[in-house]
Amino acid sequence: MKIVIKGGRLLDPASGTDQAGNLYIAAGRIVGTGREPDGFESARTIDATGKLVIPGLIDLAVRLREPGFEHRATLESEMQAALAGGVTSLVLPPDTEPALDEPGLVEMLKHRARQLHQANLYPLGAMTNRLEGKIITEMAELTEAGCIAFSQASLPLIDTGVLLRSMQYAKTYGYTLWLTPLDASLSKGVAASGPFASRLGLVGVPEQAETIALHTLFELQKVTGTRLHICRLSSAAGIALVRQAKAQGLPVTCDVSLNHLHLTDLDIGFFDSNYRLDPPLRGQRDRDAIRAGLADGTIDAVCSDHTPVDDDGKLMPFAEAEAGATGVELLFSLVVKWAQEEKLPLVQALGLITTGPAAILKAGAPSLPGCGTLSVGAPADIAIADADAAWTVGRDTLLSQSAHTPFVGYELPGKIIMTLVSGRSVWESV
Repeated sequence: MKIVIKGGRLLDPASGTDQAGNLYIAAGRIVGTGREPDGFESARTIDATGKLVIPGLIDLAVRLREPGFEHRATLESEMQAALAGGVTSLVLPPDTEPALDEPGLVEMLKHRARQLHQANLYPLGAMTNRLEGKIITEMAELTEAGCIAFSQASLPLIDTGVLLRSMQYAKTYGYTLWLTPLDASLSKGVAASGPFASRLGLVGVPEQAETIALHTLFELQKVTGTRLHICRLSSAAGIALVRQAKAQGLPVTCDVSLNHLHLTDLDIGFFDSNYRLDPPLRGQRDRDAIRAGLADGTIDAVCSDHTPVDDDGKLMPFAEAEAGATGVELLFSLVVKWAQEEKLPLVQALGLITTGPAAILKAGAPSLPGCGTLSVGAPADIAIADADAAWTVGRDTLLSQSAHTPFVGYELPGKIIMTLVSGRSVWESV
């Protein structure tokens, strides 16, 4: 179908575009911006006057809870939540049940996603069998099945020898490893180490749990040359180490979660389990370092780290509650909120959820279709947003099967009103 989106404010971080104009779509791709292509006759006109027209967002960590945890969420519910948040491409961590360590499981998930005709799904394969950290998976077979990279999800890897062999394997075949920096011995707490955790009587996780793991990763990377993506940085010291590694020319990228972009350990208040997250929220100095790292380019992307948790997992004492929070529907609004607070151009901020993650995906899987841009020839994965709208986060405003998030009750700026994938309207606000 040929579609024209008329009169919107086109924001494309890939080209730095920020101007009013029309966008033309045909055969699932963008065929023109501004001037109408020759011979173009639209079958549908979408009036975007006064609205933002942006590339579909790319979220680097969205747990769909299938297979294995369908009582918490389903592929259908979380895909719809993603589209309601303007997310057209999402990366699935491998910590399903069973873990994504077999090609058949990956193919099944990809097939289910295609049947839904919704967001683009990019699975991460398990780096080790059952994510146990002992035996390396058949990465080549998992890649053929559709995995774009390999990960231990949020589980620490105890055996450094297994890590080294995994990096050597990945380097040989040009794969990327997506690793969360966690020292197994130091990451068993439930809150960031410090005075606040001590006052609450909570077992702390020191920043060294992150920095020791980063030191190990970078030392092995210097030997192997493996491309690494560091997931969910949380500390100022960790960010400084990544900045140093990049200055040394190591092939490394990194991301942070939207929770750590906005919140600190003090927000836990009186044991609010909605703030039970992994990695834990840290101090204001760490949050400020995250914001500085985003502004100067040290940090490449922001993700939602979407982890739906049901009432049984959250309505418990803080130390016993399950870690995780819903976030995929909040990604756009919370990045807009950050841009407003830091007085950053919106087109620059949006790059952290479009072009930044797109480059990370392409580095590990060069054959992927171009995404995260409004350039002519790119897939017509597009979100239309009302920048002036405000909405309140709550159980009745979220499509995710879980409404457990630290941002319940927050009024947030910016609302996605339509999402298109490959030129098809897949979600529209009522």
